[in-house]
Amino acid sequence: MKPVNLLVFSAASLLSVLGLPGCKSGGGDTIKVGEFASLTGKEATFGTSSHEGTQMAVEEINEAGGVLGKKLELLTEDDQSKAGEPANIVNKLISRDGVVAVLGEVASSRSLEAAPIAQAAKIPLISPASTNPKVTEVGDYIFRVCFIDPFQGTVMANFANKTLKAKKVAVLTDAKSDYSKGLAKYFKEQFVKNGGTLASELDYNGGDKDFKAQLTTIKGAAPDAVFVPGYYNDVALIAIQAKELGLSIPLFGGDGWESDNLLQVGKDAVEGHYFSTHCSPEDTSPKMTSFVGNYKKKYSKTPDAMAALGYDSAYVLAESIKRAGTTEGPKLREAIAATKDFDGVTGKFSLDAKRDAVKSAAILQIKDGKFKFLETIAP
Repeated sequence: MKPVNLLVFSAASLLSVLGLPGCKSGGGDTIKVGEFASLTGKEATFGTSSHEGTQMAVEEINEAGGVLGKKLELLTEDDQSKAGEPANIVNKLISRDGVVAVLGEVASSRSLEAAPIAQAAKIPLISPASTNPKVTEVGDYIFRVCFIDPFQGTVMANFANKTLKAKKVAVLTDAKSDYSKGLAKYFKEQFVKNGGTLASELDYNGGDKDFKAQLTTIKGAAPDAVFVPGYYNDVALIAIQAKELGLSIPLFGGDGWESDNLLQVGKDAVEGHYFSTHCSPEDTSPKMTSFVGNYKKKYSKTPDAMAALGYDSAYVLAESIKRAGTTEGPKLREAIAATKDFDGVTGKFSLDAKRDAVKSAAILQIKDGKFKFLETIAP
């Protein structure tokens, strides 16, 4: 973080603490909302999808008259999927641009980097899809509209037991990812609790290209399946190399798998494998049907769960501003925290005392080169 940013941020924080006039957008012609997303870099499909959903929601809200008589102005910044960028960006959005709230990120590591800045400035931050429990533990101005990994890990442990009938499972974790490490932890705890055995527990570093040493060890341990709680770019290569080594058992993971890039890179190597996610465009609810139709019309493609979560995050914020009747940080924070029975594209949900969304998970299988809906698991 550059020293000049630190100085600007410190001044903005001091103004907020002292209750003196600061750079607040509530008094202008628009209500400024910040967004930080991985629009480029190794997890670019996540950020692109969440941004597209968020942008579509903001446009709809503005077309319907805006909020408190003003239009929302979305200020989007690309963190390039890089560590260090989220802190710089959120610092700028708050201290220089004067946003009243921040939407983002998908990746837990990047949300964890930005959250302390929003918390210190008393500016609400709503993550669309960061599932690591530590994200909202940063403070009471941090929220999310997705389920968390203790639930997702439990869902996949039960799936391994009941659907895959797996008694022995190997776990391959990205040691550089808070998301991957957290999801692996909760999966292992529940799987063992269910009576399962961990055949092997191995790590890799996100961005690696060669996984054959780990996969050879896994093959030697003879598991019934392999849990890979990683991101799509690594998972595709892992699946390809597993197939090359003759490791013909199910691979399964979490919402970090969901990207068309997984299908494009992994091709037939990912066929038949499974992952948990937040929703499916195959859901026939009126909300999802309308969302999918409008998204296809705007972007000429089918939305994924990250797009739906981005969309829901913007609507949660807009409805909270309406209920608060102001964009003032503390009052807006209270309104977001009071979100109950929100009827979103990703389902009806409420925020609990820890500011986490309590909602169902969907299980998808890769079949005929597409993501096919299998089942919904309630919390």
